[in-house]
Amino acid sequence: MSMGFPHPDGGAILDAIAAANISEIVALPDIVTSDGLLWPISSDERFRLTRICKEDEGISICGAMSYTGRRALLMMQQTGLMDSLNALRAIGVDYGLPICMLVGLQGKEPELLPERSASYGVRIVQPVLEAMSIVHDLIEGPEDVERITPALQAAYAQSRPVCLLVGRAPRAPGET
Repeated sequence: MSMGFPHPDGGAILDAIAAANISEIVALPDIVTSDGLLWPISSDERFRLTRICKEDEGISICGAMSYTGRRALLMMQQTGLMDSLNALRAIGVDYGLPICMLVGLQGKEPELLPERSASYGVRIVQPVLEAMSIVHDLIEGPEDVERITPALQAAYAQSRPVCLLVGRAPRAPGET
């Protein structure tokens, strides 16, 4: 972990997710979030983890859960987000369902904003979300975690998608 660029705390992120009454985590492994979030989620009794094979099926699962009163969060990296844009357009945007996503920005440099990244895949994420009118926020440091709960709550209150972009690997709960 880089000393010059503090990482968000994974335990605080999990607390923020739970505070938004999210109990279902639908996930594919993502190198950015696996150590600090996905592994801890697998043993956290506040959440039920559903592992999936394709990101677009995760969007469908999260949409279906919203009909049953269960709040869900889809975890993936930006390559999976790009693979699932049509499902997100149909289910989240056209049908107006609260598809909540936590997306790791694989390859993003800690000192650069996503739009300045050398990685094309990182640079295009925010413009694509903006073109789709999908609310998004960048979670990179400890100070950003406080925006997670309100963003997730707003997605459910307004029945719309939200995408939380994780630009720096979260510290595992208990890690300093």
